[in-house]
Amino acid sequence: MYVARVPNRGSPPAVLLRESYREAGKVKNRTLANLSSWPEAKVDALSRVLKGQPPAAALDGAFEITRSLPHGHVAAVLGTLRDLGLEELIDPAPSRHRDLVTAMAAAQVIAPGSKLAIARGLRDATAASSLGEVLGLGSCDEDDLYAAMDWLQARQEQIQDALAARHLAGGTLVLYDVSSAAFEGRTCPLGAIGHPKDGVRGRLQIVYGLLTSKEGIPVAIEVFAGNTGDPKTVASQVDKVKDRFGISQVVLVGDRGMLTAARLREDVRPAGLDWITALRAPQVKKLARDGDLQLTLFDTQDLAEITSPDFPGERLVACMNPFGEAERARKRESLLAATEADLAKIAAACARVRAPLRGQDKIAVRVDRVLNRRKVGKHFTTDIGEDRFSYHRNQDSITAEAALDGIYVLRTSVEPGDLDSGEIVSSYKALAQVERAFRAFNTDLDIRPIRHRTEDRVRAHVFLRMLSYYITWHMHARLAPLLFTDDDKPAARAARQSPVAPAARSQRALAKAAAKRTDDELPVHSSASLLADLATICLNTIAPADPDLPGFRLVTTPTPLQRRALDLLGVSHRLGVA
Repeated sequence: MYVARVPNRGSPPAVLLRESYREAGKVKNRTLANLSSWPEAKVDALSRVLKGQPPAAALDGAFEITRSLPHGHVAAVLGTLRDLGLEELIDPAPSRHRDLVTAMAAAQVIAPGSKLAIARGLRDATAASSLGEVLGLGSCDEDDLYAAMDWLQARQEQIQDALAARHLAGGTLVLYDVSSAAFEGRTCPLGAIGHPKDGVRGRLQIVYGLLTSKEGIPVAIEVFAGNTGDPKTVASQVDKVKDRFGISQVVLVGDRGMLTAARLREDVRPAGLDWITALRAPQVKKLARDGDLQLTLFDTQDLAEITSPDFPGERLVACMNPFGEAERARKRESLLAATEADLAKIAAACARVRAPLRGQDKIAVRVDRVLNRRKVGKHFTTDIGEDRFSYHRNQDSITAEAALDGIYVLRTSVEPGDLDSGEIVSSYKALAQVERAFRAFNTDLDIRPIRHRTEDRVRAHVFLRMLSYYITWHMHARLAPLLFTDDDKPAARAARQSPVAPAARSQRALAKAAAKRTDDELPVHSSASLLADLATICLNTIAPADPDLPGFRLVTTPTPLQRRALDLLGVSHRLGVA
C-alpha cells in the first residue's frame, strides 16, 4: 500500500490510499480510499508507516479492523474451479443453485463438514471464510443446500457426460474400482450390511464405483446398495462407457475380484470392450501345475507372455515382483508365527495339571478357530486326541506356496499391436490412481459418515465428493513443485528399470523431500498444510476512527510462498474482492 497524490485539474491534488498487486504476471493498482479530507499531518503519518519509517505521530486508534475472514484458500480453490470451467459444466446458465453447488464442492476441499456446518460457514453472521461473500451466499441455510443437492442429482448424468467428453475422448483406458462407506441411519434403502472396504464393520453401508481416466481424473461415480458385490456393478459401467459416453474404442481396467469370468462373458465381451484384469491365485497355481507357467522364465526377466488352453484367444502376461515376493514372505511368516503362538496356548491348556483341556471335540473347535482366523491352516499339520494336542508346520505346503511369491498373471483381450506387455502391466498398475481417489474420499473429503435419508440425497452427496476430488486432483497437479509430490514424472519413469518394478522417484523429488525446500528455497508442504498457509491471507474490513471517512477492504499481501502457489494455480489472491 502507498499514499498517492493525483493531480486534480483546478483543485488541490487528490490524496488516495492505493494498493499494488500482481495479477496474471502484471502489476496493477487499486484505490482503497480517498484521503483528500484528511489533515496533512495524518496523511504524512500514514505515508511514513506504509514506507516502514517511524511515524511522526502515533496512529493508534486511527483505524479499526472490524472483520477478518480467511480468504487465500478460497481464492485458490474457487479460482482453480473456475479455471477448470467446472461452473459451466455444472450448468452453463448462472443461478443460485449453481452457486450453492459450487460452494459445497469448494467447501469440501477447504474444510470438509456436514451441510449444516457448510451453511453456517457461508452465512454472513457466522462465516468461517470469505467463500459465502465471494459467491453472494451470505443468507443461505442448510435447506437451500439440500434443495441444491436435489437439483444437482438431476443433472449428474449430463455433467458426467461432459467430463467424459473432456477426459475420455477417442480410444482410451478407463479405470474402474469399487469401495464402500459407512452409512448413518436406517431409512435409506441403499444402506445395507455388506463387505466393508473402509474397515467399518457391522454398520449399514453403501457401495460406490468410480470411473477415472488413465491419469486418475474422476469422470463418473455411481452408488449401489451396500450389499452389492463388486462384479454386479460392472454391467452398468459397461453401458455407461459404451452407450452414454459414446467412446469408440475402450480398454476397461479392473481388478481380479471385479472383472470375473462371468462378468467378462456376460457384460464386457458382448459390448465389444477390450479389458485388462488379473488372474486369481488358484488360477495362477493351476498354470504352474499344468506347466503353462514356467518359473524358470523369471531367471533372467521379470515379465513374459505365456499361453494356456484355459484362456483361448487371450494374452497372459506373467510378472515377477521381487518387492512383492519379499513382502509376501514376510507377511506369511508373521501369520504363521502368530498362529503358532495361539496353538501353543491350546497345547499348554491340554498339558496343564490343573483343569486341563479335555475332549477331542472341544480341542478341535478351539484349534479350528485359531487356524481359520488367519487363513493359514493349510500350512499346519495337527494331531488331536482326547487329552493331547500337537502341531507342526507343513513345510512342503509352505515351500510350494512360496515358489509363487511375487508372481502375478494379467489377462487381457488387447491385441499386441495396441499395447505391448510393459504397457499392459503399467495400465493395470494405474488402478492405484483409483485407490488414491478412494483414500481421498474416505479421509481428506470425509465421504463418511453419510447422514442423508433419501436415495437421491445420498447419490448427490457422493457425486459432490467426486466433484471436490476433481478440483483436488488438478490442484495437486499444479502445485506439485511446492508439494512432496514428484513433479518430474518423466525422470521418475526413466529411473524405473521395469514396469513390474516398484515406482521410483526422480532425483529432484528425492532432493526436495530430503531438504524440505524447493529449488528456489521455499518450504515444501503437504496439500493440507499449504491450504492452511494460504488461509492466512485474509479479507479485512477496515473502518477509520473518523466517522466522516469511508471504510475500505484490504486483502493481506501474500508471502513469497503464497504468491508462488497462487501463480502455479493461475489465480489472484484478490479473487472476488471488489
